[in-house]
Amino acid sequence: QVQLVESGGGLVQTGGSLRLSCAASGRTSRAGAMGWFRQAPGKEREFVAAIGWIDVRSYYGDAVKGRVIISRDYAKNTVYLQMNSLKPEDTAVYYCAADRDYNGRYSPTPSWVYDYWGQGTQVTVSS
Repeated sequence: QVQLVESGGGLVQTGGSLRLSCAASGRTSRAGAMGWFRQAPGKEREFVAAIGWIDVRSYYGDAVKGRVIISRDYAKNTVYLQMNSLKPEDTAVYYCAADRDYNGRYSPTPSWVYDYWGQGTQVTVSS
């Protein structure tokens, strides 16, 4: 099993910034990918960003492109999501996910490709 623990969520004003962290433990794979998804009340889970653990390619959802940066720290087994210029529309529970099978030959954007999920962290952007 792989355990994922998110942190860094909170309440910010429009235009503010947050950095979310996802720490992985257990039987982790270094050949996969890590992703961030979010889900607001009444909406489907939405892809935010993803990055290969070894493959450096990154992917971003249209709604956040240009405002977020995903990165990872190999030594800490941790993935980060830096979010800037936040909007009320960004309010959601943000989930970290791990895709063990990512090989750099596809875009890890569908939620169903991920094998493990964290519990989520709440991000609220006030206007």
